[in-house]
Amino acid sequence: MTIPPRRIFASYSKFNRAAWLLAGLCVASTFACSSSDDSTNDPSGGTGAASGTPGAGTSSGSGGASTAGTASGGAGNGSAGTGAKPSGDGELLGTFKIEVTADESGPTMGTTSVLGKVSSGATPAGVVWEEAGTEGACRLEKPRVPFCTPSCGADVCVEDDVCRPYPTAQSVGAVTLTGVKLLDGASELSLKEVAKAYQPPAGTMFAYPPFQEGDQVKLSAAGGELPGFDLQTTGVAPMWLSNEELTLEEGAPLELTWDAAADPAASNIHVKLDISHHGGSKGMIECDQDDTGTLSIPAALVTELLGLGVAGFPTVIVTRSASAKTKVGSGDVALTVASTLERAVTVPGVESCTDDEQCPTGETCQADLTCK
Repeated sequence: MTIPPRRIFASYSKFNRAAWLLAGLCVASTFACSSSDDSTNDPSGGTGAASGTPGAGTSSGSGGASTAGTASGGAGNGSAGTGAKPSGDGELLGTFKIEVTADESGPTMGTTSVLGKVSSGATPAGVVWEEAGTEGACRLEKPRVPFCTPSCGADVCVEDDVCRPYPTAQSVGAVTLTGVKLLDGASELSLKEVAKAYQPPAGTMFAYPPFQEGDQVKLSAAGGELPGFDLQTTGVAPMWLSNEELTLEEGAPLELTWDAAADPAASNIHVKLDISHHGGSKGMIECDQDDTGTLSIPAALVTELLGLGVAGFPTVIVTRSASAKTKVGSGDVALTVASTLERAVTVPGVESCTDDEQCPTGETCQADLTCK
């Protein structure tokens, strides 16, 4: 049986992206890996996030899930600013993230995740990404997994022979989001606290898109184990690339185009080009710039990334976001509103697969999901 490529890609794009990376590094490394992963750093990842099924205009959620919409919130102007460039210089204790993910069929369809979590300290990372080259807005990074002996046990090995404990989750009391559009016409939502993480109540239904570019998005936390706070930022337009096909070739840049923001400085564009995550990530290209509508990933960085290796189902992830931070206790808490799009990338000579039947005669599907 032959599975259409777009359907294959759709099934893989639903995996947690942080889990892709950590699982790949565990396969590629001889070092032991912790049972925890970097998804604790990002409230948009992991199984605790509210997620949904593609839809347009109507949606329903259960167990904190929400479809085709998003939430944002809280009253008050507080100490946080607005726009894409957060203030604050302390360690990040947590994030409330409202993320709209575009469906592969077009910009009018999508899903939403809403999750917030605040901890007693910054979440330590078990993978060190080291810059191997930079050009313009983009940088090539290679992963390094620190080694600790003796092992760190329940803690995290953050550098060779350096262990750091995970922080503990903290309640911030009742949390309210405003600036979100629900199907019933309301624009305010009280988040539910579950194990000191925050998500929409079961059955929450959102409009799509849940906000327009420039809409005020606010969050207010009443305070609990940590003091209360208010955050405010702005909505962003759904992200959609104009490129019909994305091809990576040695010696050629990768050109990305989309509809620019009305105010390019009001939102940030983050690009993550990862072409080896299913085989044990060898490296990735990340880019950050204003929302100008175009980005050229330099040919030299593309060539070097290709030289590190390619696994099956390579992708590029483009995120448009606006954020704000405010000081809470010993560090900062952020509110991020984002629209994310994940697209398949073609690499000439690389055939992706999930089983042998999808490979040319005489080839088999390898552990890295390529035909050889």
